[in-house]
Amino acid sequence: MKVIICGAGQVGWQIARHLSGENNDVTVVDSNADLVRRATDTLDVQGLHGFASYPDVLDRAGARDADMIIAATHSDEVNMVTCQVAHSVFAIRRKIARLRSKSYLDAIYSALYRRDHMPIDVVISPEKEVADAALLRLGAPAAFDTEKFMGDKAQLMGLRLDEDCPVVNTPLRQLSDLFSTLRVVVLAVRRDGRLFAPEAADQLFVGDECYVFAPNEDIPRTLEVFGKKAHKQERVVILGGGNVGLAVASALEAKGRGIRAKMVERDRRNAERAADALERTIVLNGDALDRSILVEAGIGKADAVLCVTDDDKTNLLAAVRAKSEGCPFAIALINDPTLIPLLEPIGVDAYINPRATTVSSILRHIRHGRVRGVYSIGDAEAEVIEAQVMSTSSIAGSMIRDIDFPEGVLVGAVKKGEKILKPTGAMRIDEGDVIVIFAMAADVERVEQLLQVSIDFF
Repeated sequence: MKVIICGAGQVGWQIARHLSGENNDVTVVDSNADLVRRATDTLDVQGLHGFASYPDVLDRAGARDADMIIAATHSDEVNMVTCQVAHSVFAIRRKIARLRSKSYLDAIYSALYRRDHMPIDVVISPEKEVADAALLRLGAPAAFDTEKFMGDKAQLMGLRLDEDCPVVNTPLRQLSDLFSTLRVVVLAVRRDGRLFAPEAADQLFVGDECYVFAPNEDIPRTLEVFGKKAHKQERVVILGGGNVGLAVASALEAKGRGIRAKMVERDRRNAERAADALERTIVLNGDALDRSILVEAGIGKADAVLCVTDDDKTNLLAAVRAKSEGCPFAIALINDPTLIPLLEPIGVDAYINPRATTVSSILRHIRHGRVRGVYSIGDAEAEVIEAQVMSTSSIAGSMIRDIDFPEGVLVGAVKKGEKILKPTGAMRIDEGDVIVIFAMAADVERVEQLLQVSIDFF
């Protein structure tokens, strides 16, 4: 597949890294020559310095025979015009644009993106993706990472194992025997900084970070087995009233359910804008690092604090200060993945990486086969893929133990009709089944090949 990626920032670079690693023909375009040079020096991609919305630049990037264009620059307008030029001049079939402005995303203006208007096939909103991720974290405070699958009926959760975890030092095979009715699968373990897919004989140790997959009905029991307690979040303090904080507060108000939220925003103009847009959320104008403002926001009585300013270090420090004032659960927005190892030593419970959520959302729309969901783990180290099995897929009609999965690829669940089942080696994968698969980055291409339909399908 020939892909043009417009924008060589963190999101564009990560997408280029994924696609080039799977032997796609990738060209990266950016107006910043240094970012283009970084991409070509570190990845197997071609680079072009120029403005992505210019037809001559796209022409030199190979737009005449490109299969897809991904517009992920920092400008909404550039991304929109790029897709228009890609459609009108070069007839590129698949066009994905990252848009931030709420006005562009308002449902009442969705007709704007029709093929006869502004032809964008997929619109990705970083703020919406981050807001959704924040709501998931708030809904699963025992987990440091979480994502929903199978129509929101199952979850991937990252659980850090403590000394009081009942299954520490227990082989995974024995775990299955002890809890035979529990539909949970340990898909991955991070130990001493290394992520790997565990085998049946592997044991779990204190300090391990486990990624487990389970249907929603089995989540409470799963948390209990892994030594975690479910806590209801009723009082939330949001530190940061920019686009992300406002999106989270709006989503919390829409959910209702008795959740009471307060917001702290340093910039007076942003605070006033948030106060005008929100109905039930109390907005305070002040510094998130100011103890007196946190006390005024009721941080000591809050169930959770969500630190979503536009500065990583402020988010980390604000999370630490909130915890020191008695808040039991802190979530921080972290753009720089090199800061993530610092979270556990300083007591930050969970994090959201906006670039990872955006990358996962884009990957969902570019994977081959009938892929319904993709979640990127860590620094693009692995993926959890949800896909529907087609009749022409090579795995249709095969038992799991007979499928030629790469070593280390694990199946998390299989949905047959409305039933979500725990996979076994003797389980047959049929046409129409929905399957969730964990794969290290190096194995994603092979998994895609197994899920792909034949050319006759098209």
